Amino acid sequence: MNRDIACRPPRFWVRWLLAASALVILFGMVMVIAPGLTRRGFSLLVFGSPGHIDRFGVEAAGYVSLAHAVIGGVLVGWGCALFHVSRTLFAQGSRDAWALVAVSVGAWFVVDTSYSVWSGYWQNALLNAGFLMLFVPPLWATRGMGR
Repeated sequence: MNRDIACRPPRFWVRWLLAASALVILFGMVMVIAPGLTRRGFSLLVFGSPGHIDRFGVEAAGYVSLAHAVIGGVLVGWGCALFHVSRTLFAQGSRDAWALVAVSVGAWFVVDTSYSVWSGYWQNALLNAGFLMLFVPPLWATRGMGR
C-alpha cells in the first residue's frame, strides 16, 4: 500500500470540499461575467454604498472591473484545482492532497486578509473569514488523514 494513501476520508467531507470549491469557482465567474454587479457589491461591502466606485469616473470603474475580472479568473483556476484535487487525491485519502488544500487556503487567507487589515479594508477580511469557514470544517475533521 502506498504510504501516502492510508484511509479515505468520509464522503461527507469530500462532498463538502467539492461544494466549497464549486462556490469559489462560482464567485470567480460572477466577478468575470458580471463586472457591474461585482463593482457594486464590493463598493457596498467596503464603502457602504453600491455606487461609490463609479463616482471615480468611467476609466477608474473600468480599471476596477479589469482588476476584479483578473482576480475572478484566478479564483476560477484555483477553485478548479481545489475541486480536482478534492475529487481525486483527497477522496482517496492522500495526505499530500490534504496538505495542498490546507496550505493553499491558508496562504491565500493570510496574505489577502493581512493586506486587507493593514490597508484599512477590514470588510474584505470579514469576507475572507466567511470563505475560510467553507474550508475549515472538512480540513479539521480530516486532519489526521493519511497518517
